[in-house]
Amino acid sequence: MSFSAASPESADATRAVVTAERATGRRRRRRRPTAPAGGPAGRSILAKLTPYLFIAAAVGLLLLLTYLPAANMLWYSVTDWDGIDKQKNFVGLANYIDVFTDPRIFSVFFVSLYYFAGAFVQMAIALYFAALLSTRTRFANLFRGILFFPYLINGVAIGFVFLYLFQPGGTLDTALSWFGMTDPPQWLGDPNVANFSLAGTSVWRYTGMNFVLFLGAIQSIPQDQYEAADIDGANAWQQFWALTFPGIRRIIGLSFILAVAGSLSVFEIPFIMTGGANGTSTFVIQTLQTAFTYRQVGLASAMAIVLLLIVLAVTWIQRRIFPDEKVDLT
Repeated sequence: MSFSAASPESADATRAVVTAERATGRRRRRRRPTAPAGGPAGRSILAKLTPYLFIAAAVGLLLLLTYLPAANMLWYSVTDWDGIDKQKNFVGLANYIDVFTDPRIFSVFFVSLYYFAGAFVQMAIALYFAALLSTRTRFANLFRGILFFPYLINGVAIGFVFLYLFQPGGTLDTALSWFGMTDPPQWLGDPNVANFSLAGTSVWRYTGMNFVLFLGAIQSIPQDQYEAADIDGANAWQQFWALTFPGIRRIIGLSFILAVAGSLSVFEIPFIMTGGANGTSTFVIQTLQTAFTYRQVGLASAMAIVLLLIVLAVTWIQRRIFPDEKVDLT
């Protein structure tokens, strides 16, 4: 019996063939089938569209409930529609001319001055307490809650509470009688006093909102700035003008916008407490009465557009005075 040994060349060829077959098998195992329609590719498209679907719902509601009614109101403002008839006659700018020439309408702008002045009072009070309670003060959280609590109460409830407070022989008259004031004025019945009473009620209610805004802005200022000022010998008043006021400058500008817009659009408190009587009718109350009592929806729409334009103009002026710039305290 004879044995024949394989040559080195044939062994190398055999190893090369085996290696090639193994590599081919690995490539076949790594090959994946094509994803069917609705698979990962479809899910990736859906994932990209999901944020837009959420935005579409919000934008749709915004267009339906805000911009579309505003567009209709703009169209109503140039007509003489009474809110009932299907026919709307185009009158051009006649309604806007009436807003600024009719004393019955234009005079209510002066009522807003009471609330505008009251807004500055509440801003001053809120700024004072915010600067005071931003430091380590005993019972600081308790006082913060007391100041902010009126803003949480419903405006209608506040109107009824102060209605009993200001009524003849009510809580305020009783308290004043303890100090010898036996003939107090008619707080809501005297046209010379009623607007002061209503503006004071607004100050009590909205001081807490400004207080929270100012407090948050003051607490965002780095404390090392105040520590450096203490080392330099600056007193509390100097620290306020050099550090606190520049740090909350933008918040003060925002509060100014809210003050102007709020003074022009006051509604709840005077409507509940006086119904607009005794010279306390505000622009919003006058607009509602024009639309639903006198059936002049076209004129009322023009009044609403004028109010919107005034607020936008005040906002533009504020942006020019208090631009969005980064506050630098260094």
